[in-house]
Amino acid sequence: MRRRRSVFLVTVLVLFFGIMMGGCAKKAVETPEAAPRDQAAMGPTESLETEASAIMEGRTSAPMLPVYFDFDSSAIRPDQVERIEFNGDFLKENPAIRIRIEGNCDPRGTKEYNLALGERRALSAKRYLVNLGIDESRMDTISWGEEKLLLHGHDEISWAQNRRDDFVIIQ
Repeated sequence: MRRRRSVFLVTVLVLFFGIMMGGCAKKAVETPEAAPRDQAAMGPTESLETEASAIMEGRTSAPMLPVYFDFDSSAIRPDQVERIEFNGDFLKENPAIRIRIEGNCDPRGTKEYNLALGERRALSAKRYLVNLGIDESRMDTISWGEEKLLLHGHDEISWAQNRRDDFVIIQ
């Protein structure tokens, strides 16, 4: 299972960089310097001594990981459970940290619908973390809808990267 996820992550990254290097974007896309994705498999037993402001994936603060969603859904996917539980373990080990869960959508749908869907996604992740034992007062939620796209392509790879919750350290 871990090997399959690693292969999936490598494939997504190769496709992402292929699109970014080969595509002709209308807008310049800022890509923050990121740590190698091999760290996606980092478990709670490995070192978490990463600077809180570093960005690993999406707009999520390191060492936490974003959680991705299916089209038109706010349910935590089975393949994303390990990611959100990793975030929960990180928060349990660092009780002084507060986070903002940012719900994001792909650009399909109206702005109003996407703002509501992004909010449902953020609240879904917050409920999951509360059920793991994280104090609700340590988490804020916001929906960006389609306002903060990572990829501006009009294909499933771009849309899939934009359907996510980011976990941002705010304190």
